[in-house]
Amino acid sequence: MALSPDVQQKINTWLSGNYDASTKADIQQLVATGQDDALNDAFYRDLEFGTGGLRGVMGAGSNRMNRYTLGMATQGLSNYLLRSFGGQEIKVAIAHDSRNNSKEFARIAADIFSANGITVYLFDALRPTPELSFAIRYLGCQSGCVITASHNPKEYNGFKVYWNDGAQVVAPHDKNIIEEVQSIQSVDEVRFQADDSRIHLIGQELDDAYLTQVQQLSIDPAAIQRQSDLKIVYTPLHGTGITLVPQALERFGFRNVHVVQEQATPDGNFPTVQSPNPEEKVAMQLALDQAKALDADIVLATDPDADRVGMGVKNDKGEWVLLNGNQTAALLTQYILSARKHAGKMTDKDFIVYTIVTSDVLGDIANRYQVKAYNTLTGFKYIAGIIRDLEGQETYICGGEESYGFMIGDFVRDKDAVSACALVAEMAAVAKDKGRTLYEEMVQMYADYGLYKEHLISLTKKGQRGAEEIQEMMRELRANPPVTIAGSPVVEIRDYKTGKITDKRTGQTTDTGLESSNVLQFLTEDGSKISARPSGTEPKIKFYFSVKQPLASTVDFALADRTLDQRIQAIIEDMQLK
Repeated sequence: MALSPDVQQKINTWLSGNYDASTKADIQQLVATGQDDALNDAFYRDLEFGTGGLRGVMGAGSNRMNRYTLGMATQGLSNYLLRSFGGQEIKVAIAHDSRNNSKEFARIAADIFSANGITVYLFDALRPTPELSFAIRYLGCQSGCVITASHNPKEYNGFKVYWNDGAQVVAPHDKNIIEEVQSIQSVDEVRFQADDSRIHLIGQELDDAYLTQVQQLSIDPAAIQRQSDLKIVYTPLHGTGITLVPQALERFGFRNVHVVQEQATPDGNFPTVQSPNPEEKVAMQLALDQAKALDADIVLATDPDADRVGMGVKNDKGEWVLLNGNQTAALLTQYILSARKHAGKMTDKDFIVYTIVTSDVLGDIANRYQVKAYNTLTGFKYIAGIIRDLEGQETYICGGEESYGFMIGDFVRDKDAVSACALVAEMAAVAKDKGRTLYEEMVQMYADYGLYKEHLISLTKKGQRGAEEIQEMMRELRANPPVTIAGSPVVEIRDYKTGKITDKRTGQTTDTGLESSNVLQFLTEDGSKISARPSGTEPKIKFYFSVKQPLASTVDFALADRTLDQRIQAIIEDMQLK
């Protein structure tokens, strides 16, 4: 693909502008070797500062994650903070994960904030994202950021922005920050020269304060005491979880934790996995192999920034299986609500939250325990928003989403795999205390509430053409929505972009009650729910499938599970999503 005039102009700007020699050399190398496709992808747009921050492939170029795109984003955030909190001391906290360049990017952000007269609390080494959320609240900061690309492949890095409640930024601040970032016309506007007197390193004190809060989440310490030798295999997948998860498990009282040593050392190249994602079995294989060799009780895993939790259990045949995010969230919700009830801790002000693409079994569980359940858009910033809106009136207990995120208690305002690991271990200990496995607990849960089965397909569409294809797919689904899906009539369409729910049987429309988001849902007569949602951080469009049927007995689980698998496959084929 030939270079467009716009791309050529941007390349010229970077080659002649105030950029370092190494960056210019990288660009000149691509020009000299005629790599037009690579140049187009690196410069066809500016790396978008979205509602959560930046995320992209690292490298030279306006569409890459580098010191300059990060610098302009940090300068824009600094400008917004100075405008929002003028006349007072402004404080920010900064953390980073184990990715390549994360430590350097964190220091660049610290330098820029300090150069703008902002006080910076910078973690002295890598830390989990949830601890950054905690630090903002603990230190009374107005904002914060973490350098991470979560579970993306090693080529990626990112910059997630938080507000003074410890949650990722939401309206109106997200849009306002974006405007500030976009108003920066040149890298020359970025203040890179640090004021070292404003940068303070933080570490152990924050760890202790955070772990003390995590420890207080324990509901049944007596069961842990009886089952303190529960055999746990844990892998941090070369990420930040190694800094806090073993400590959290120890504080809960677990004495038999085995860390997967091949994945224990933080390493941005993630040498033992293709992608450091606990959702993928191949990433979990070393942990599963070790669990089998040790005859462990449970497998736990965290992604590089330790906000997502993966979990493995033995099934009724003694085989190790991985639970998906919906199953883990449902089990945790069931355990926490039942244990709180048993301990006499329930109040009529308790509530849980789950997202619109997460299994509705969470709502069923809450209903059984007479706990309010709120449904919200995808992302923990929306869960945190509900907590913020209800603060002082109702009590947040827990919340989750299908993408392996869970948050217990409100001292952190983002998904937290550190506390989730501790509570999953407690849940396993309580089950073992009753002579049961977590797999048996899960099957019994589905016998109680009906068997829900979920599945996710992510279609990757890279580059400029890929972004256009994703938009075209959503346009087509809106213009010509399916009348039937896999033989079952579509009875309801929920369009979260327009905010309208349409009952196809009556033609009546109602409001979603949520802010606008590019998500479409189709509900069918047989109880299936299909959701289409372009990713906000990756070149993907995601399709979520949820199907359900009654489960008369736990002995019918395997057959019912296969039946629902077939129904999901029929939906995928009918919608031509392969």
